[in-house]
Amino acid sequence: MLLIRCPYCEMERPEVEFKYGGQAHLVRAPETATDEEWTDFLYFRDNLKGVHAERWRHASGCGRFFNALRNTVSDKFVVTYKAGEARPSSP
Repeated sequence: MLLIRCPYCEMERPEVEFKYGGQAHLVRAPETATDEEWTDFLYFRDNLKGVHAERWRHASGCGRFFNALRNTVSDKFVVTYKAGEARPSSP
């Protein structure tokens, strides 16, 4: 079982307490977006092999969303950080 550190609770908890929230740091399509741009925003996400920025929610804890850098190959969390903070540089 993975342990995930919640940056708000400041403790590591088992993965069953968390819910995946999708790719982090997305910029919403503007109101003037074409149908193609809106489709790209809604349905297409990065699918990287390696370190990837994701949103997570501590559902069984504080209930807050936070961001994490996770290696998609090893499934290991590199770092977690509060929502609204800049993405840390990848190691």
